[in-house]
Amino acid sequence: MKVLFVCNNAFNRGNGLSTSVKNTIRKLREHGVDARLMAARNPDPAGPQPDFPLDHFKIPIFEPLVLSNGFCFARADRRLIEEAVGWADVVHFEEAFPLEYFACKTARRMGKARTATFHLYPHNIAANLGLPKKNPLNPILVSHWRDIVFRHCSDIQCPTRTVEEYLRKHGYTSRMHVISNGIQLPAEPEKPAAVQPAPVTEILCIGRLSAEKSQDTLLQAMRYSEYADRIHLTFAGIGPRARYYQKMADGLFREGVLKIAPSFGFYTHDELAVLARKSYLYIHCAWVEVEGLSCLEATLTGLVPVIAEGELIGTSTFALCPESLYPVYDSRALAERIDWWIEHPEERNRMAQQYADAVRNYDIDNSIEALIGMFRQAMADPSR
Repeated sequence: MKVLFVCNNAFNRGNGLSTSVKNTIRKLREHGVDARLMAARNPDPAGPQPDFPLDHFKIPIFEPLVLSNGFCFARADRRLIEEAVGWADVVHFEEAFPLEYFACKTARRMGKARTATFHLYPHNIAANLGLPKKNPLNPILVSHWRDIVFRHCSDIQCPTRTVEEYLRKHGYTSRMHVISNGIQLPAEPEKPAAVQPAPVTEILCIGRLSAEKSQDTLLQAMRYSEYADRIHLTFAGIGPRARYYQKMADGLFREGVLKIAPSFGFYTHDELAVLARKSYLYIHCAWVEVEGLSCLEATLTGLVPVIAEGELIGTSTFALCPESLYPVYDSRALAERIDWWIEHPEERNRMAQQYADAVRNYDIDNSIEALIGMFRQAMADPSR
């Protein structure tokens, strides 16, 4: 089986979609699938490159904003698209932008099986353009993406049930497969060590520093927490709102709300695991999230999460108890949840093992087997 992945960018730091694409291709190859990538070239000439490398397409005026969000667009080279699609048995789309439109059109003409993963809500784009949650762009984008790519795919991978419900609500009629992007699990289940909230309560927040990740909710929650004076916040990520969040954090420290200055930085996968094991809580504030693998990576170590709950947040399905959820945007409610866990360390450490065990359900190898089944179903579909 030869599967072509079509993705604008697979090599920018801090981009969850890029990480997922690379991990999926690597694991498919381990499972005997000839999986190849068509994407923009890696800006690091010494690093790995796509099998079908495309030039970087720079968008006038908006290019700095695009790059600050860990993304870039690829130029649709029709000759290379013809070559790549002609090679494949299945063409798999990771987005629905101009590159995917031309590749999908070519795949239809050649009669190739077509599948896709829904990685991105329109709201992710609108939020980074400074638009409010409800705006005229969202319905335009979700319909446009459906019409130019997704309706031409026999099968769509939905990383969470939340995504499937959203797509059906917006007229997507392809076969839906709820398949997590999955994470790599250690051979042996994690045995979390007990962590105490005093004298310092380490709280970890992982994610791109951007509008839709809503890390300001966590910072604002510190004004309502009874234990803010012992809390040390670590924000692991980079992004366009880095300076804004740093300024907010500095203000809380200067005012004395926080006695320990928050930390900001970009960390490798292994460094994040070390941070997670020494932290007391993991906070996931995003108001729009297709899945949120950073949450799974954190809970794999036994770190107990507190997750925003809302209609566009697939991550909330990972919560195992009510105390691990709070209404999205509600900084007072988040502070109450943080304080509850600080006041109940025995319960926190009991739930740590439950969270570490629950992540075993998201083994990337199981996801890969399900994806292979989806590809086979697409290849057998006579309608293509």
